[in-house]
Order: sequence, then C-alpha cells, then structure tokens
Amino acid sequence: MSAVQTLVALLRDPERADAVDPAHWTEVLAVARAETLAGTLAHRLAGLALPDLVAGALAEARIDADEARRTALWEANRVALALRPLGHPVILLKGTALVAAGLAAGQGRGIGDCDILLPRKLLDHAEKLLVDAGWEWMKSDPYDDLYYRQWMHELPPLVHGERGRMVDVHHTILPLTARPTPDAQALIVDAEVLEGGLAVLCHTDMIVHAAAHLFADGELAGGLRNLWDIHALIEERGMEGLKARAARHGLSSAVDRALRLTHAVYGTTVPPRWQRLTMIDRLYRRRMMARDEWGRERHKTLRAVFYIRSHLIRMPLPMLIRHLWIKWRKGKAASGLG
Repeated sequence: MSAVQTLVALLRDPERADAVDPAHWTEVLAVARAETLAGTLAHRLAGLALPDLVAGALAEARIDADEARRTALWEANRVALALRPLGHPVILLKGTALVAAGLAAGQGRGIGDCDILLPRKLLDHAEKLLVDAGWEWMKSDPYDDLYYRQWMHELPPLVHGERGRMVDVHHTILPLTARPTPDAQALIVDAEVLEGGLAVLCHTDMIVHAAAHLFADGELAGGLRNLWDIHALIEERGMEGLKARAARHGLSSAVDRALRLTHAVYGTTVPPRWQRLTMIDRLYRRRMMARDEWGRERHKTLRAVFYIRSHLIRMPLPMLIRHLWIKWRKGKAASGLG
C-alpha cells in the first residue's frame, strides 16, 4: 500500500494504525503534511498507541493545528471589527468557517487565508474599511487589479501590514467567467449567524461551496483535504436538502462528483446512487492520490491536464487565450526579454 493510500485508510479507520510498518510512518507523515492533513490525522489518531517518534510528530501537528485555529479566529475577529460599520455579518468561508462554527471538519484542520463573503454592493465600502484598518493591496499591477475587479469572484487580495495575514473578500463563490452561476444572494441570506458580527454558510451551502472549490474552480491540488471537509460535514450533519441546494446554485454536477468520490475515498455515508464511480471520476481520484513517498506530486502529464482544465472552466477559450497572452507578455517584459 502506498503512503497516500495508507493515509486515507488511517483517516477512514484509525484503528488500522496498529498494522502500519514503523518504517512506513515517515512516508505517511510526509504525505499528510503535503496534503495539509497532518493535524486532521493527529486528531483522528489521538489516544492510540503509536511509535514514540510518530506520537511526537503528531503531538506537534496538534499543537500547530491549535495555534492555526487560534490565529484564524483572532484574525476573523479583527476583520469583523474593522467591518463593523457595514452593519452586515461577515460570512466566513473555508477553514476559518469550520473552526468558528465548531464543526468536526475543523478539528485539526490547516487554515490559510481569512476568506469572507459579503454582498457585492458592500465591497467598495469594505475595501476602504480594511485599508483604513491596516490591510494593504497585494496586486500592484494594473492588469491584475482590473482582472480581479472585472472578472473574479473576489477583490484583489489584501494583506495586513503588521500581521502579514491575508484576507480574501468574496462576493460569490465562483469566478464571474465560470459556467455555473451560484445564487450569491441565497448564500448570504441563508447564512447562519454566529457571535461577534460573524456568520457561516448554512450546512448545505458549505458542502456545495467545498464541491465547487474542488471540482468547478481548481486543479485538485490539495484535493484530499477538501474532500475530507465534505466527508466530515456529511457525517456530522447529513445531507438533507443538498440535492435541491446544489441545483439552485447550478452545481449539481460538482456536488454529485463530490459525493461519489468522498464515498469511494473515505467511505462517506451516501445513498446508493452516489456509490459508484464513473470512468472520469477515477481520473479525478488518481489526480488526488498522486503523491510519492516523499509527499511530492506525481503523474506530471495528468497534473498538466487538470491544470489546463482549471483554466478552461474559469473562462471561455478566447478570453483565456487573451489572458494568458497578456500574462506571458508581461512576464517576458519583466524578465528583460521583451
């Protein structure tokens, strides 16, 4: 069994840790770190008898995950404080939302940027408030700035001048150039309000967003972690109303694929109709499992195919060609070759 297969098996059934060869643990931990699943694995294996070195590494992963959780919640608090004049809850997305809501999917989860969702009509005011509170623009290039504002589902990223923490302010969950058009108003209206001026997407929208991010807006890098989010959300709170919600957001295909793959990979409890993979699903699974024993990505050609796909689903081909041409010319000029 490969290291990535062992990682998946341990996440599904922690009791299988007894059967892992001591020499194999280094490889499993390398893959877990590469997939940002080390904290999740540490949580799943807590309390089990493990080799000393493994137990020590997982203890460190738990400490790192706890610190990431505290940092993320503090940053969310700072963002909410800065945006209080909006008079609108700050809707948290992705990892920060999972930990703020106290969900099982957030246990041990790695967390990066602070991703938030606001009504599009509030973006100009929100941007000014964040800049006044110490966040700075990262995209100084005029073309990149225009591209974000005209075609993307978020403002250009902002980073805090002192803390170095990034905030991504979304007004929907997919680029405006993508084929599906999620109902941004429904996402916002049906969000679940938390304390401190914060909110999170409703349960079904969390699953839809995770599926969209995985299958309708990316190249599947880090796919195992995102798929685990979906698994944990379903196992904790079920999937009642998910089919209708996915259809409302135009993301039935992405959600169906997520359900089939999360069942195949993690054994998620889903109805029979989602318990059999298609031929295309198997390519997705192979892409997500493409790690060697050092945690490095494998299958370069397959990765390239999914990289190209990630751009094609974000925008029509003529627009993509123009965008890539502009980026190539700018890169060439910056390198002094133009």
